[in-house]
Amino acid sequence: MPYIKYFSLFMLMAMQSNHNYPLKNNNSFNIKASCSHIYFPSNLAELQQLPDLTATNFYILGEGSNTLFVEENAPVIIQPKFHGINIDEQAEHFLVTVGAAENWHDLVCFCLEKGINGLENLALIPGSVGAAPVQNIGAYGVEFADFCDEIQWYEFASKTLHTLVKEDCDFAYRESIFKHAFYNKGLITHVSFKFPKAWQPNLSYAGLDSLVKTSSATEVMNQVIALRSSKLPDPKVLPNAGSFFKNPVVSAVEFTQLQQRFPDIPHYPQANGEVKLAAAWLIDQAGLKGFRHQEVGVHQQQALVLVNYGSDLGCDIISLAKYVQRIVNKKFSVMLTPEVRMISAEGEQSFITLNDANPIGKLHHD
Repeated sequence: MPYIKYFSLFMLMAMQSNHNYPLKNNNSFNIKASCSHIYFPSNLAELQQLPDLTATNFYILGEGSNTLFVEENAPVIIQPKFHGINIDEQAEHFLVTVGAAENWHDLVCFCLEKGINGLENLALIPGSVGAAPVQNIGAYGVEFADFCDEIQWYEFASKTLHTLVKEDCDFAYRESIFKHAFYNKGLITHVSFKFPKAWQPNLSYAGLDSLVKTSSATEVMNQVIALRSSKLPDPKVLPNAGSFFKNPVVSAVEFTQLQQRFPDIPHYPQANGEVKLAAAWLIDQAGLKGFRHQEVGVHQQQALVLVNYGSDLGCDIISLAKYVQRIVNKKFSVMLTPEVRMISAEGEQSFITLNDANPIGKLHHD
């Protein structure tokens, strides 16, 4: 295993906490929750010391930027602490191997400082490197999968590390094998990227098409940061999890019917003939941008972002999300699906199964 040098030979005494561990600072919605046990494995030996989890509800937590604790009690938490960045320069490309606990945006900046281009379109996406392949994060015409080379994945059952090549990971739009066949069967320790030295900027997405074709990677990154900062609230100032909903994908027939009713609807044809829609536009056109209900709301500048103005309860965000889903579906006959992962004491839950304890009534703006 080529990356074994990352692992320490010494166990950290602080790997496990048996107390009621507070998680409010471990989720960007700033929701109050706690767990009975939390583990911070930082090397192979510590992973192998984890208890048998087959009969336990647990959740693998990164930085909590795509997580909503829907109840005050959370399951057992595993928060990997694998750090380090290794660069292997070859004739035509760079191979960069990164610990799962490294911050994603910091990695983007680090690569550009080292003259390694490719991730600039993915700047300012919150979260850890290890979470990126799970969701196959993407923005401004680029996806994580575009540069993925290998994933180091620890399997709980065999207590061994496996090397997965890109083709093993079943990457699709906001999808991967880690959300399906490999779900809760292991965790990612390291991610390896392959960046060709022959680089050209990807300026195809709206907002970047104003840049000249000779723009540097740093100029592209700065533009992405400016665009994201102008629309997306800083979760440290106004708690949120970034884009709450996925951009829905509809059939060609469904899109034709929608376009007849809404000629200006933004759309992105897919290779398989389906059409991706802009969830933010749907929410905005449904009159929900800036909508607020008590201590939660839809952001005033980016309708795709749900924000927490001061609630401690995940169920308040759930009620808001289900309200947005209902209103959009009523207007467009399109059902929005959250990107954010819903965590209860029993582990991750499907959004559709979550109870809306206090449904939001008629549309109103505070």
